[in-house]
Amino acid sequence: MNRILSIYLRMLTCCSLLVASLSVVAQESVVRKAQQNFEYAQRSLQNRDYDAAIKSLQEAAAADPAFQLAFVQLGDVYRLKKDFEKARSSYLKAVGISTADARVYYSLADVELKSGDYENAGKHFRIFKETYKGKDRELLLKTDKYIKDCDFSVIAIKSPEKYQPLNLGAAVNTKDREYFPALTADGSSLIFSRTVDGNEDFYISHLGAEKKWSAAVPLSNQINTPQNEGAQSISPDGMYLFFTGCNREDGFGSCDLYLSHKNGNDWDKPFNLGAAVNSSAWDSQPAVSPDGNTLYFVSNRPGGLGGYDLWKTMLNSEGEWSKPVNLGPEINTVFDEMTPFIHPDGKTLYFSSNGWPGLGNMDIYFSRMQDNGSWGKPVNIGYPINTFSEETGLMVSADGNKGMFSSVLKEGFGDMDIYSFDLPKAAKPLPITYVKGIVRDKETKNFLEAKVQVVNLKTKETKFTDYTSKVNGEFLAVMPLGSTYAFNAIADGYLFYSDNFELTTASTGKPYVVEIYLEKLKTGGNVVLRNIFFDTNKYELLPASVTELSSLLELMQANTSISIEIQGHTDNVGVAADNQKLSLQRAKAVYDYLITHQIAAERLSFKGFGSTVPIAKNDTAEGRQKNRRTSFQITKV
Repeated sequence: MNRILSIYLRMLTCCSLLVASLSVVAQESVVRKAQQNFEYAQRSLQNRDYDAAIKSLQEAAAADPAFQLAFVQLGDVYRLKKDFEKARSSYLKAVGISTADARVYYSLADVELKSGDYENAGKHFRIFKETYKGKDRELLLKTDKYIKDCDFSVIAIKSPEKYQPLNLGAAVNTKDREYFPALTADGSSLIFSRTVDGNEDFYISHLGAEKKWSAAVPLSNQINTPQNEGAQSISPDGMYLFFTGCNREDGFGSCDLYLSHKNGNDWDKPFNLGAAVNSSAWDSQPAVSPDGNTLYFVSNRPGGLGGYDLWKTMLNSEGEWSKPVNLGPEINTVFDEMTPFIHPDGKTLYFSSNGWPGLGNMDIYFSRMQDNGSWGKPVNIGYPINTFSEETGLMVSADGNKGMFSSVLKEGFGDMDIYSFDLPKAAKPLPITYVKGIVRDKETKNFLEAKVQVVNLKTKETKFTDYTSKVNGEFLAVMPLGSTYAFNAIADGYLFYSDNFELTTASTGKPYVVEIYLEKLKTGGNVVLRNIFFDTNKYELLPASVTELSSLLELMQANTSISIEIQGHTDNVGVAADNQKLSLQRAKAVYDYLITHQIAAERLSFKGFGSTVPIAKNDTAEGRQKNRRTSFQITKV
């Protein structure tokens, strides 16, 4: 955001002027014209008339080619103006005249680093470190960091990644500044920040049938205001927008984190996440996990490791956000970390940093969450995606193939534009897929407000839970590959829908598209419980069945007038009498679970049907699997 840029420029200005005043022991030229022009330059510098200062310093150096201080100050002013090539030339002339103060070598190395001359930068940083006699620990800390950057970069540029950034085009990008792209998991909607006449607002574009982006329009009058909004994170289903709002009446600091929920085709009025999350410091750049339960963000609040750190807060069962926790030295450094993005896989975190070894300024890194919940060592995404310039604000598509970021490139439309590129293989997230669908009333075909839940049956983690909208009934749930998931949809006054997705590592990740028709509660209504599990020829409920049983229990508790019959079924393999007995025992296991959880016995019954009521042919493995099922039927409403 603009605040970051302004802070950075102030830091650069202070650093440059500091070096200018301390670079060498004060000296005067023996050539009167040189000394006179040098003094003219000092007055121009005091007035911040840098062009006039450059002209005077050039005339001083021309009059006295041995005037070392004139060349040093020329380098400092060019460095301040980011003309690094001319700054480098001036510093080299200065150190070539006679022995120079160590800090001149630091300034020389700094401009070489900023222009990608890593080999020479590393050499001159080392000269500074060897000859510096001062006690500025911060300066020495930076020097050690920059030497690591140079050593890393010399190796990195020898193994470049394939990289061809593609401008998203005139439908998205304009002469103004576009940045911080956020994409829904299905890739159909892009929300980004745009600054027009100094005001930051959100815009949205949709991907059409021809894979072209529609003309971007303001997101919503509910969210966009005369104040600045930016640095947003959209939940994978596109229903929740976390963003940064600055200088607002309900704010706790200069910038706070806010949340808005999509309601039909518009958005609800945003609300501040509150004092539990926001502080009197700068809180910005949120990134929400795919299950919506963890929010990562950037803050310079007390208790961090550096200037700006990555923090996280978690949503508890009561719907309250926890006290933010610093991500610690696994991610944060004594320098700055920015622009986090947690991929829909929930395990891969992308962020920018100027603290980990990189190619200069801010680089993009990624880290994998380990099995114990800790973060792996950050990995630089590589050259030439990262350069000696600033790279921030990366987001990655759900399929892991594309990265999106903002930059000022030659083929742009003006200021910063949004680009996409093919993500390097090593930087790709874990594979995922998603289920996208609509919930309707079976009879009227009207959209329904239904609770949709996806649970990882291996870990018992709820990966998605939300309510569909009455306006369009839509939902989108992300599911990482490599596990089995229970999927349920339930609405008041309706039988619930049950499904099961077995997503092995061999799966292609092809999205599931479903249209769910919920049946109103009525006598005779029947539901197959697809997530009730038993071992072969056993009737003890397996732990993975708890999710489905909880949904059935919730239905019985919410509708106290209904009675049901639990029904067990098998395929036709084996002895019919044995199948009949097993199906009865399995039905009773579900019956016993409900009784144990205080469902009145008079509302329940159970029956085993063996293989007598198939729902598929028994001549295939798939058909037999469908026939091995537990279901329930409403006997009274």
